[in-house]
Amino acid sequence: MGIGEDVFYDQSKLAILPMAFCFPGYNAKGSDLPPPPICAKTWRDGALAELGSVRLTLLVGGYAQKWHLDARGVTETVSAWRDHAPTVFPLPHPSWRNTAWLKKHPWFEAELLPALRHAVQEALT
Repeated sequence: MGIGEDVFYDQSKLAILPMAFCFPGYNAKGSDLPPPPICAKTWRDGALAELGSVRLTLLVGGYAQKWHLDARGVTETVSAWRDHAPTVFPLPHPSWRNTAWLKKHPWFEAELLPALRHAVQEALT
């Protein structure tokens, strides 16, 4: 995002809202289970309303993208990032498991990340 810890942890400038306020556990393969839909249905709209005016939204991972954009797949949604920018950026989940995805899609680092960094700076001014 191109910001330091001082900005990242400044609650007056940045908010992080999970799709669920719980840890749903692991599946048999060791991956996290999906966030229970009841959690987002119960609290997400109210939490977003408490934020007031939001200049920039980063939709990290498929569950956030599906909830907010009714997205069908992460690659398809992230590759169409220009359709939502500069106020919304769909992003893959930051995980070591996505290393191959990042290598397969060099446009993410070359095109999306610079635009995201610019949008973050614009939102902070």
